[in-house]
Amino acid sequence: MQVPAQVEYEKATSVEQALALLARYAPGARILAGGHSLIPMMKLRLAQPEVLIDINAITGLRYIQPTNGELRIGALARHADLLAAPVASEHFAILRDAERVIADPVVRQWGTIGGSLCQADPSEDLSAAFAALKGSMIIHGPDGSREVSARAFHTGPYQTVVGPDEMLTEIRLPIRLDGGSAYMKVARRIGDWPIAAAGAAVWLAGDGDRIADVGIGLTAVGATHFVAAEAEEFLRGQPANEETLARAGEIAAEHCRPGSDQRGPADYKRHLVRELTARVLRLAISRARGQAP
Repeated sequence: MQVPAQVEYEKATSVEQALALLARYAPGARILAGGHSLIPMMKLRLAQPEVLIDINAITGLRYIQPTNGELRIGALARHADLLAAPVASEHFAILRDAERVIADPVVRQWGTIGGSLCQADPSEDLSAAFAALKGSMIIHGPDGSREVSARAFHTGPYQTVVGPDEMLTEIRLPIRLDGGSAYMKVARRIGDWPIAAAGAAVWLAGDGDRIADVGIGLTAVGATHFVAAEAEEFLRGQPANEETLARAGEIAAEHCRPGSDQRGPADYKRHLVRELTARVLRLAISRARGQAP
């Protein structure tokens, strides 16, 4: 039976108290939210914090609401909250797509959005979705708050820009009415980590036939910051047709860096990136045109 190493436990009821505890115990402290990522790593001794700071009592961080042209998501919002939120599905179909294939209903009821992002697993679904949507993260620390692009949030596998005395408090997504988005993944079984996954957000020019702007997120395939930047650059200003989308998929596959592992060889993962990228772009464009739910 695998059990974590001995650890001290503290409970915070406010952001200020959580920050004070982090300052007291850093760098040996870890934030405990849903725990579905951290606890398994502790059982395997891959993570061995000296102190856990439980923030589940900070109810003010559990919200999903539109404010000043943005969708703002509190770090303690659960996956089930995001899946059930009409405002999220209305403006960001990619989030509905992604949440439907994350883990299972039990995990989605307890796992948190902020916890998933801060775990920074290279196969994490929402990191690719938020990167495609060009969102931003609000981080609180002893010197106040700062805003960081979702595309700069992750610095490597299991690493983020959040310092040992800081905590992620909110995710912000700009609400734009001229676009559509989608997310797809291939996994060995329902709810599993992806073999490969892609998400896209597309904003069309006035005539609906040309791509004005685009975001493409990739996960589990070694894409830098979860982004297919070269494919995005190719697509801007291009006609929204099958030839263009197919070429974007090829470019995304050429520039990602998947590794061979128990989920499949690298060549197979590149094939998935090529196909999934074209498919999510196609669906996002259909949604932007009002042709798909």
